[in-house]
Amino acid sequence: MATSIAGLGTALAALGLEPVPDGLQIVDAVADLRFDATRPVLITGLTDDAIPTALQGELSRRYQETHAVSVVTSATGAARVVPATVGGLARLRALPAPLHLYLPPLPWDQDLGSFATVERIVARLRGEGGCPWDRQQTHESLKRYLLEECFEALEALDQGAPGQVAEELGDLLLQVLLHSQIYREEGAFDVHGVLATLASKLIHRHPHVFGNVKVKDADEVVANWEVLKEAEGKVRDSALDRIPAGMPALARAQELQRRAAAVGFDWPEAEGVLQKLSEEVAELKAVTDSGRRRQELGDVIFSVVNAARWLGLDAEEALRMGNARFERRFRDMERRARESGHALSSLDLAALDRLWSEAKAALG
Repeated sequence: MATSIAGLGTALAALGLEPVPDGLQIVDAVADLRFDATRPVLITGLTDDAIPTALQGELSRRYQETHAVSVVTSATGAARVVPATVGGLARLRALPAPLHLYLPPLPWDQDLGSFATVERIVARLRGEGGCPWDRQQTHESLKRYLLEECFEALEALDQGAPGQVAEELGDLLLQVLLHSQIYREEGAFDVHGVLATLASKLIHRHPHVFGNVKVKDADEVVANWEVLKEAEGKVRDSALDRIPAGMPALARAQELQRRAAAVGFDWPEAEGVLQKLSEEVAELKAVTDSGRRRQELGDVIFSVVNAARWLGLDAEEALRMGNARFERRFRDMERRARESGHALSSLDLAALDRLWSEAKAALG
């Protein structure tokens, strides 16, 4: 329900907000709930005595439960202000509609869920009188941290603990903010330039969402994506251009194969891929020269990656999970050996095999 100008005026007068304070945001409760919590907010469009779940969740995310708010009801024409807190809003009942909710501004350093707050913190760390370590970082010195944070985020995603995932994604985001801040200091761009570039790209490359293009499935989306990239002037001399040389080898192999397949260089069916893998293993067995062995082993691994692609699997992820399984089982073997009074290195192959089987049975 739209809120009338007269109704807003009554609510503002009851709150003592005349003249209207600079920066006041007026937000409809059933429309877009995005707002700046460091500025005052008047939420309108509340048509019954229950705070909508989406609004309650957004407020609980942005404000502490003790943050003081004011509820204004003006059903009879005479506005009444009811003091409350964010945490107490869910318990409000029997207030006649329409309602308005006023939230005083938060200090910037309490608006911890805001992108602007984190951006401000990073700028402060890099600024005069900030952190000596952050101030001395360069694009070059930060590269290894960007890579480390990527792998730590992947590990957290594999483990699936939401709190850990949130923390590691935050650490990864910090690297984006640090690089953006350094470029800002150099006069090139800031993080808003990064966001603007991303937003423009997403809109342009998803005409089936933001335009009138129709697609039948995800494969057609990928095909359109490549066409749109070419339309942006990102024409390659080779289908294999712009694959970063620093990518992990398995991931790069998978991308090389995906690009080649996109222009028709691919097996017609999975059986051929698996047969090729068997051939490469046989060739590896047949060679004795160390240089040739390295070459043939590379071919075997490349064929394994191709098989993973045909099976709809990510080879890097599969190996990462395989590493994790091995580590869990091996650590369990060490524990079992210690509990029996032995060092793992003192056991013969039969005993080691028995411990491995026990660990595998116990851990899956």
